[in-house]
Amino acid sequence: MSQNIKTVTVIGSGTMGNGICHVFAQNGFDVHMMDINQGALDKALATIGKNMERQVAKGSLTAEAMQLAVSRISTFTDMAQAVKNADLVVEAATENVDLKLNIFRQLDEHCPAHCILATNTSSISITRIGAVTKRPDKVIGMHFMNPVPVMKLVEVINGYATDAAVTKTVYELSGTLGKVPCVANDYPGFVANRILMPMINEAIITLQEGVAGVSEIDTIMKLGMAHPMGPLQLADFIGLDTCLSILNVLYTGIGNPKYAPATLLVNMVQAGRLGAKSGEGFYKYTAGSKDLVVSSSFATMQWN
Repeated sequence: MSQNIKTVTVIGSGTMGNGICHVFAQNGFDVHMMDINQGALDKALATIGKNMERQVAKGSLTAEAMQLAVSRISTFTDMAQAVKNADLVVEAATENVDLKLNIFRQLDEHCPAHCILATNTSSISITRIGAVTKRPDKVIGMHFMNPVPVMKLVEVINGYATDAAVTKTVYELSGTLGKVPCVANDYPGFVANRILMPMINEAIITLQEGVAGVSEIDTIMKLGMAHPMGPLQLADFIGLDTCLSILNVLYTGIGNPKYAPATLLVNMVQAGRLGAKSGEGFYKYTAGSKDLVVSSSFATMQWN
């Protein structure tokens, strides 16, 4: 049962990792945030603090609750120390198969026998991850959405061997975090990315073929389909390299050419145009500015 989970270790302190730490700490759990780099951990703590300060300013969190939540977070650079008392581990490392498999081998070695091993992967097979451990019944997907403190969904993904009791625990636990859990089974892309990524890919193909420009494609989807953000802007925020990786998982895993990534996407990733994190994708991103400017690479593709 979820009430037996008191200590949660999060592997990775990037955007997803620190967001996951944030919500667990805010909801009363002792959180161990682990990364190989202390500088990254310090940066993550600062980010969590700033995000909680915004909540305080909006009145959704008291200053006292913020102080208590921050005090619940401990940082570690040694995995064995970070997980030795964990009831649940949530892995939120880079979306790389070999890296994740290596992490789960280590988790299986160092975590207590009762510990549930969850991964925040957005596309990599839960069954494949579980198979490198001696506890595949305790391996599950816990796919949070970005930004974690704001987005309500947690996609709970069963691997082939995941025990029903583990699914129930993670489902209930997600609810205690104020999230809405939805259960999916282990097929490429699960539900969220199996539907989202082909839409983003089709938007890129639409741009590639000159049907419309960046602003037009995004505006049509925002105003016509009531999407809060256009697919090209969303791709930039996800990271074009991440989009490409997920599409390759879908294409390889399902074998249907409709999942083949757009040539334009491949070229942009190879050119280092990865979206917001690199400063330029379909749009240009300037530090401190909220204005979106279409990348000069697509200036000739605009409809005037």
